[in-house]
Amino acid sequence: MGTLINIDNGGTLTDICVWDGAGFTFTKTLTTPHDLSECLFTGIEKASAALYGNADITRLLHATEHIRYSTTQGTNALVERRGPMIGVLTSIAGLDDQMRTSPAEEKLFEGLVANRLVTLDADDDAFEFDAVQSINRLTTLGAARIVVAGPTPEDERRLRHILLRKFPRHLLGSVPVIYSWELAGDRSHPRRVWSCVVNSFLHPTMERFLYGAERRLKEYRVANPLLVYRNDGASSRVAKSVALKTYSSGPRGGLEGTAALAGRYGLDHALMMDIGGTTTDVGVVESGAVAVAERGAIEGVAMSYPLSNVSSAGVGGSSVIRVLDGAIVVGPQSVGAAPGPACFGFGGKQATITDVNLLLGILDPDTYLDGTFTLDADRSRAAITDAIATPLGISLEEALIQMEQAYFRALADAFADQVRADTTLLAFGGAGPMSAAGAARLAGVKRVLIPRTAAVFSAFGISFSDIGKTYEVIVAEPSTEAARQTHDALLTRAERDMFQEGYSLAECDTSWQLLVENLDDATVSRLPYQPGDEVDFPGCAVSLQLSTTAALPHPDLAGDTVIETTAAPSIGQRSVRSATNTVDTVPVHALDQLEPGHAGSGPAIVEGSFFTARVLPGWTFQVTSAGDLLLIDNA
Repeated sequence: MGTLINIDNGGTLTDICVWDGAGFTFTKTLTTPHDLSECLFTGIEKASAALYGNADITRLLHATEHIRYSTTQGTNALVERRGPMIGVLTSIAGLDDQMRTSPAEEKLFEGLVANRLVTLDADDDAFEFDAVQSINRLTTLGAARIVVAGPTPEDERRLRHILLRKFPRHLLGSVPVIYSWELAGDRSHPRRVWSCVVNSFLHPTMERFLYGAERRLKEYRVANPLLVYRNDGASSRVAKSVALKTYSSGPRGGLEGTAALAGRYGLDHALMMDIGGTTTDVGVVESGAVAVAERGAIEGVAMSYPLSNVSSAGVGGSSVIRVLDGAIVVGPQSVGAAPGPACFGFGGKQATITDVNLLLGILDPDTYLDGTFTLDADRSRAAITDAIATPLGISLEEALIQMEQAYFRALADAFADQVRADTTLLAFGGAGPMSAAGAARLAGVKRVLIPRTAAVFSAFGISFSDIGKTYEVIVAEPSTEAARQTHDALLTRAERDMFQEGYSLAECDTSWQLLVENLDDATVSRLPYQPGDEVDFPGCAVSLQLSTTAALPHPDLAGDTVIETTAAPSIGQRSVRSATNTVDTVPVHALDQLEPGHAGSGPAIVEGSFFTARVLPGWTFQVTSAGDLLLIDNA
């Protein structure tokens, strides 16, 4: 089998995890917001050096079967409202009000659409003239992309026919148009149109970067296409991907990795805590299954597609810590990778938890990110003194303790409502292992599992992805014959799409389901479907769903075994300031030098590849048979 490269591009750091059929090789590099392809290829080059002993990007790329790529750039663009103005042209009466029924919808509407929604009267004799004038009005108001929404697919086809004649695509003045029923076969007009609005907003950002990355790959004569990892857990070619499905794809990778380790360790309730530079993402794997909402939400607004049940809090390793109304507040603002925390020395002057952990003694300034650059403690002192100690009238040392406790509390608040008695917290991301024990204790979690690949765990989770497509189409008149016709049309579409992915449909696994929605209470039932099955559900709306999967090789994770424990050897000591404001001398252990069964107790520090795990007093740690780190709270 060929090598598989999995990449998770975050706002601060970009993670690369390479699976060569025998094991993982991984690395990290700073994200380069000015040119995202730069950090992509820098990361691949660093991975080649780790794999071969010297940098040889051409050799690695030519040995690679697939590159699967996840990015937060679309998510970040939406958060920052960095994208095109969207216009909506509709013949649905009252759509404006239907899309603004909650504060979350109102906020997103004002940010993306504002006054750029025009309603047409489908029965007006001047319908064609009004449609043309409406497009002109929307573009005059600044709309760079337009969503067309009709009450039925037939209404949209009527508008499409008019607009293609009046605004042919070959003209420079043409505006990209998306038709709502083509993107989502959802009877809910607000959900369907919201999906199109968000997709249209994300599309340019994703398109520019991903096609740019593909062009650079062609310079190396890479034969296989770049695959985009999606928020449904599958991957597809750039040209066959929907921008909306890149939203929150990184956390889905973390959830898939969590599910893999939950299977390895027999965990019935695994709670992931993925701390990146800007956010902490929280999700649940229960009984081995990733929790998914049938109709997911983005920024609290319902969409037409399923989405993982991931909640995000503005707490990360680069989150700004400041004083507000006399109290220490963490986030949601972040300094990202540029300028980054003050200790990075890139010009940042705001205090972050990374600066705190450096001055507490938890981080070694010379070994951060495996020694790729040195942290500057003097800059951290200046930032924390100016931002926290002086405004509160306390010492620098007391400021560090209070900042750390505020950070622990902010993290615990992000997941405490999902904790059960049997919960195991999986802590990963570059900043996860450092703060996991402190946050877990406040939230009432007694077991914390830190994967050996914690620093690149979302990229690790992408390793379990296959190439896949999911289609959902309304059966217009629910009947056995209409369902059969819908089945045949979907089959033709899937054959075409999978061929373009490089597979025949005969090579793929397929799954057919009827989605039966009760029109009284909107509950949805899923039923298996075969052509010819009777479709007769009075008072219900029926859709047909097809899922196709072309399997890629996956890592084989051995199950956990019980092993005898022995004292973990240390590689040195470090002076660390504790919560009682005393300086303790604590042992430092190198995870790569520990064997399964090595164990110890806190206070201690365990250094992994690109992460530092802190074991607090009252906690014990043990290296599992698979080499992961398990922390137990005995307090």
